[in-house]
Amino acid sequence: MDRQNSDDIMRFLDGMASSDDVLFGFLDDGNNSPDNYRDSGNPGGGDDDDDEDDDGCTSEESKAFWQEQEQLLQATMYRTNAVETKIRHATKEALNEVNSSGQKCLCRRPVAGGCRICLRREVAVHLRNAGYDCVACKSKWRSSHDIPAGEHEYLEIVDQTTGSRKGEIRVVIELSFRAEFEMARACDEYKRLISRLPEVYVGKAERLRSLVKILCSAAKTCMRQKKMHIGPWRKQRYMQAKWLGASDTRAVVPDTSPEPASDDRMPAKPNRVSMLNLGLVAGPTAVAVV
Repeated sequence: MDRQNSDDIMRFLDGMASSDDVLFGFLDDGNNSPDNYRDSGNPGGGDDDDDEDDDGCTSEESKAFWQEQEQLLQATMYRTNAVETKIRHATKEALNEVNSSGQKCLCRRPVAGGCRICLRREVAVHLRNAGYDCVACKSKWRSSHDIPAGEHEYLEIVDQTTGSRKGEIRVVIELSFRAEFEMARACDEYKRLISRLPEVYVGKAERLRSLVKILCSAAKTCMRQKKMHIGPWRKQRYMQAKWLGASDTRAVVPDTSPEPASDDRMPAKPNRVSMLNLGLVAGPTAVAVV
């Protein structure tokens, strides 16, 4: 999946998906007014991840559900403020600059065409040069009775230019947003809903919370219609933990660029000491943990 997400971004950087309405779905306001859609401030009700069975739903009810989810999704993406739009344009310019200069992987084991880690790093550097307080964040959460442990990396900008009346605005940047919700065995209605997502998400954390509710509700219904159990990594609590976890579960990734691999010499391997003859070695000996 990591490789697939990286390939999706690389296809954009190669010009295969350069359309703004595909990459940044929020930039396309379309011809529909948000008044045509229901308020998406709290879509899907609460944060329940229960797996109640509603096998008795009719085809008309199913059709109405998917139409409602599509309307909620469009209404949520339609509503955007000036701060989000400004950062969205800056992110687009950063990706264009990375594309023009050619993305390079600086990891110890370079990936041909670049990797997601280096792409995030380069985008963050461009945004900081443009005057934004952009940092790479890593969320990490423990396992519970219904979801497994996991971690996720993304970019984040905290905008404080709105004044003391509204306070700071936390803007999340996810470079492979659509891929986070794709499922191999999804029904056609779910695939069509996912196709409306932007490849790159740039928006407030509150808006992202509403989108996660809509998409996880759709994923649960999709799996129920397919008579399959939804994976715990698809549940709403798990998906929200990636970007919307408690502040004490998010940490800023140190901004240290890895040294490029050298073809002239291989890095020295640490000395290994056999545990069989450790006591026979004279003097203190450091044991390398590999």
